[in-house]
Amino acid sequence: MNLAVCLLCILLVPLATAGLALIHQGLGRSRSAAHAMFATLCALSITAIVFVLVGFSWAGYAGGAAHTFHLVGKDWNVLGAEPFFAAALAPTAQKNHYVLFAVALQIFSVGIASLIPISAGSDRWRLVSICACSALLAAVVYPLFSHWVWGMGWLAGLTTVFGLPPFVDGGAGAVQVIGGLAALSVAWVLGPRQGKYAEGNATAIPGHHIVFVLFGCLLALAGWTGLDAAIAMIFYGVNATQVASIAIAAMLSAAGGCLAAVAITQWRYRKPDASLSANGWIAGLVAGSAGCGLISPLAAIFIGLVAGALVTLLVEALELRLYIDDPGGAISVHAGAGLWGLLAFGLFAPANGNRGGLILSQLVGIATLLGLMLPLIHLSHLVLNRFVRFRVDADGDWQGMDIRELGAGAYPEFVIHADEFVPR
Repeated sequence: MNLAVCLLCILLVPLATAGLALIHQGLGRSRSAAHAMFATLCALSITAIVFVLVGFSWAGYAGGAAHTFHLVGKDWNVLGAEPFFAAALAPTAQKNHYVLFAVALQIFSVGIASLIPISAGSDRWRLVSICACSALLAAVVYPLFSHWVWGMGWLAGLTTVFGLPPFVDGGAGAVQVIGGLAALSVAWVLGPRQGKYAEGNATAIPGHHIVFVLFGCLLALAGWTGLDAAIAMIFYGVNATQVASIAIAAMLSAAGGCLAAVAITQWRYRKPDASLSANGWIAGLVAGSAGCGLISPLAAIFIGLVAGALVTLLVEALELRLYIDDPGGAISVHAGAGLWGLLAFGLFAPANGNRGGLILSQLVGIATLLGLMLPLIHLSHLVLNRFVRFRVDADGDWQGMDIRELGAGAYPEFVIHADEFVPR
């Protein structure tokens, strides 16, 4: 029963990618909609192949071969040491169900992580550099943190290293925060869209299709439930009978995030903002991902409420205070809410009398993401940008990515775009 339920959950995960793709293109300009969807397919294709051929070797799995080093009297498990080029998955290789299911799940989870930066780079990020960044993420960045958390690396072994409980991550860190930090780096490298900060003031560039965005939220719920459940079953030994609890927690955290954003935007703007409320829904799903089925329904609601409120504040702070142009709010939704979810696990999960140790373990994981993974991601993007230019030229920025890179628009019947009247 466990294998069948786990396989079904894995098969639900592509719905999360479809939901995110609709959200990303809906929150961007109409002249770049086809480019955003096509980039999604390319990123998924590249990450799947690169992860199986290279990334899985570094990610490894619990009980598999690993590279370790001895420091201050402790053994630190830092990297997987499986054969390259899918040798462990060859028809003649001796395989077990755990390895196969872990690889199948991570093909999709690394794909989700690669989609998140596409939102931050909307309307100006070239397809070739999207593909290059996706390959880099699947080959190095994601496998490194994945091994530390899910391959019995040093974060999962904090008990041995520091005498703390293991760092627990149901996907909020390895998938969502890694993708969100990559989105932040991409936004830094690309800079804002033309006309976004005309004369020093932030100009509103609304998304072109809010219906797609809201429909994407519904698809994402099903995909997220499958992702959370599969991670909990494969990496934390959760029984199939607990999948219903994971589904309940996902729905409650998403509902809390959405309603928090609705209430805050209604209070601040006198009308609810649909795009921010959609981001609140996804933020609730992201924050709840850390739970692994161990969070109570009441805690799931609270985690979602905080995530939804946090996103509305972060979106405004990034856009108006830090001048970071993130059309889809990916940095706030995935990095911001994901970090909150990791901390919230320490606050609300069963602690067995060691609440302080559990919180400290989660803080160690958060510090690792911000102090090690973010510099690694940004440095790699800066180097990559020197060889594969990230940003389209000025004419392409204004003309739209569909025409510039694909040769045809998503909506050829459109003649005039509202933002053509925004000063460059």
